[in-house]
Amino acid sequence: MESSTKGIARQSLVIAAAVFMLVAAAIGAGAFGGDSVDELQGGALSAQGSYLAPAGPAFSIWSLIYLGLLAYTVWQALPPQRQDERQQAVGGWIALSMVLNGLWLVTARYLTLWLTVLVIALLLAVLARIIVVLGRFPARNAIDRALTDGANGLHFGWVTIATVANTAAWLTQLAPEDWAAQADAWAVAVLAVVLVIGAASAWVTGRIAPALATAWGLSWLAVGRLTGEPESTPTAIAAIVVAVVLVAVAVVAVLRRRQSTSR
Repeated sequence: MESSTKGIARQSLVIAAAVFMLVAAAIGAGAFGGDSVDELQGGALSAQGSYLAPAGPAFSIWSLIYLGLLAYTVWQALPPQRQDERQQAVGGWIALSMVLNGLWLVTARYLTLWLTVLVIALLLAVLARIIVVLGRFPARNAIDRALTDGANGLHFGWVTIATVANTAAWLTQLAPEDWAAQADAWAVAVLAVVLVIGAASAWVTGRIAPALATAWGLSWLAVGRLTGEPESTPTAIAAIVVAVVLVAVAVVAVLRRRQSTSR
């Protein structure tokens, strides 16, 4: 009885968090009036905000992420998931990630740029925790894998590159003008760090969704640097290389995990 009560409480928490995420996202994105996201914070969060900002079309991935999280919310609320050990372990963390997701847009609209960096860094840390926890509890079936691992994996992968872009936008606002001469070098160095972290994550977890989402962002980052401002061919080339290598490592990691499981 106690276990069932805790399960209902967890399911209700996830539902409440999903509702908050949608309402906060709608308010933050200007659905009820006001500037669009790329106009917030003096345009710092736009595709032209820094050398590490993806081009506008990259952000369409949010539609897929939100759809996946909503599908997960409905599925986890069904009775069979009420006392599921995996959902018990990860449900609270997923709820927190949804709250932080919505909170970031509210912060971007009403507060300061450095606070958006803090919120997105917390969101990234929570999503990393979700990926670690999911690794300890294998998915029970394909639906579990698609909705729990897939939706949260995409969320984690995209927020990885979004954190880089958000932080770069903030630092761009603070940096002296003469730092622009080293912008290419700094951008390439940061992308190298993204590769190391992303590849290590893919290899350890054996999941491809995070790598695909990060590679999506990197690809549009390359487009932004080749076709928009600020223009930077070295940054674009580095982003393409990192995207390709990251996906390749993830594919090998997935095949390695499947081979290990089948033995």
